[in-house]
Amino acid sequence: MSTDPTDVARINGITDSAGILPLNEELIIRVACSCSGKYYRANTSFVIPINTNYFTIANFTFQGLTTCDSLQKNNIYKENDLQVGGKIRVPLRCACPKVNQTMSGIRFDFSVYYPSCSSVSTEPLSSQTRTFYRNRNRNQNPKLSKKGIIIGMISGGCLAILCGVFVICLVSKRKRANKGKIVKLELPKDIQLGIASVDQVLKIYKFEELEEATDGYTLEKRLSASVYKGSIKGRKVVIKQTETHANKEVKILQKINHFNLIGLYGVCEHDKSCYLVYEFMENSSLNEWLRDLTCQESQTWNNRIRIALDVAKGLQYLHNFANPTYVHKYINSSNILLTKDLRAKISKFGLTKSTQKGENVNSSIKSRSESKGYLAPEYLEAGFVTTKTDVYAFGVVLLELITGKKAVYENDDDGGQVMLCEEVVSIMGDGNNAKSMVNYIIDPRLKVRHALGFVIDQDELALCLVKLSIGCLESEPSRRLSMNEIVSTLMMIQMDPQSLGAMFLV
Repeated sequence: MSTDPTDVARINGITDSAGILPLNEELIIRVACSCSGKYYRANTSFVIPINTNYFTIANFTFQGLTTCDSLQKNNIYKENDLQVGGKIRVPLRCACPKVNQTMSGIRFDFSVYYPSCSSVSTEPLSSQTRTFYRNRNRNQNPKLSKKGIIIGMISGGCLAILCGVFVICLVSKRKRANKGKIVKLELPKDIQLGIASVDQVLKIYKFEELEEATDGYTLEKRLSASVYKGSIKGRKVVIKQTETHANKEVKILQKINHFNLIGLYGVCEHDKSCYLVYEFMENSSLNEWLRDLTCQESQTWNNRIRIALDVAKGLQYLHNFANPTYVHKYINSSNILLTKDLRAKISKFGLTKSTQKGENVNSSIKSRSESKGYLAPEYLEAGFVTTKTDVYAFGVVLLELITGKKAVYENDDDGGQVMLCEEVVSIMGDGNNAKSMVNYIIDPRLKVRHALGFVIDQDELALCLVKLSIGCLESEPSRRLSMNEIVSTLMMIQMDPQSLGAMFLV
C-alpha cells in the first residue's frame, strides 16, 4: 500500500521496523485519503501475479476495500486479460471522521486490519477480524427520533395503498382487453401440462414469430443442419428444429434453473416438428473455441480454469441440487457453450436421465462422433450409467482445456487415432516423474511470458489440474472424485494455485 515501514512500526508499537513479524498478528496500516470527484479514497498500486483477476484482487487480496468495477474503471487492462507482472492502480474506499465524530472520540471512520504473513487469498478466521461501530450522537433528541419514525410509517403505508390500487387497476384493464379471446396451444398435451406450471417462464411461440426472427430461415442465419440464430423483440436467440427427444428435453429444462445450464426461452410446434428457442451463446462451443488458434482469449489459464469451474458447477447442480437429480450422459466439449464473457453453459439435455429411484438410467447413449473419447469404461462394457459417468466425461473435457487437443486426435507420426485420456495417463505414469513430464502435455499457447520476456514456470499449476483430471478418470467409478470435490478444488486453484502443492503434488 506504498506505506513507510517506519510509520507502520510506530503505529503498531514495533521497535524494529526491519524485523520479522510474528504470524497471525493484526497489523494497522495507515493510508492517505483524498478527494477524487465525489468520492473519498486512497490510491495504491499492485503488481499482477499469476492466475488472478479483478474479482480475486478486490475480494481476497484487498479483502473488499475495493471493487471489481473500480478496478476496471481505473485501469487499462480488461477483466480477462490481466498481464502478469503489470502494475494496476487500486482505489481503496476510506473516509475521515467529521468534527462532531472527532469530539465524540472517533479517530478513524474506516480501519483495516491485515493478518501479517498469512495468505491473502484465504478467508480470514473470525479470530482475525474485528468489527468497530461508530459512537452514537449522545445529544440526539429521542422525541424527534420517535416523531420521524411515526411520519415514516404513515408515508410507507400510504405508498403501499397507492401501489395496491395501481396493480388492481392494471390487472382489471388487462382482463377486459383479453376477454373473449381464445388462445389455441398447438403443442403435445404432455408439454402443455408441464408448461402450465411454469407459464411465466416458458413461452409458446407462433411459427410466424420464428420465421420473422430468422428472416425466413435463410442461410445467413443457419448455424448447423437444423439450428438457426435470430432475434425476437431485440433479444438474440437460437432456434433448434427437432423431431425426437423434444418432449423430454422441454420437461427437464423447465424444471432446472442454473446459470451454467443453457436457458430455454420457449417452444413452438409446426408441421409435425418441434422448435426450441434457446438463449444465444456468442462464442459458440468450447470445442470450436479451443480450435481457434488466432483467439487471444483462449491463451490464458484464467479463462480456461473459469470455464472448467463453470462446467463443474453445472454438473454439481444436476447431480446434487436439482429436483429430481439428473445424469446428463452427454458431456463433451461440443455441448459446452460459451457466452460473450466466456462463461460456460451445458447444453443438449435430450439424453439426460433422472437418478431418482424407480427410473432406469442405464439406457443407451447414442453412438455419435461427439461421444467418442468421453464414454466411461463401465458404460462401454456394460451400459452402466451413474453420475460418475458424467465425472469421467468432465475429466476428458478438463484435459482438453489443459492440452488444447481433442478427446480423440490423430497421431502426427502414423495418422492413427489417439485417445487423449489414455495418452495423458500413459505419459504421467506412476507419478514419480510427473512434474517433469507435465510440460510435454500443456497447450503451448498457455506458456505465459513475463513482461521482461522470459517464460514463467507454470508446471505446478498444470500438474494440479492434470492430477485433478486423472482423479476423474479412474477405471473404477467409486474411486472417481465427486462433483462437490471437483468444484471445491477448482475454486481453490482459481483463488490461489500456489496453495495446492500439499494437496496434489505428493
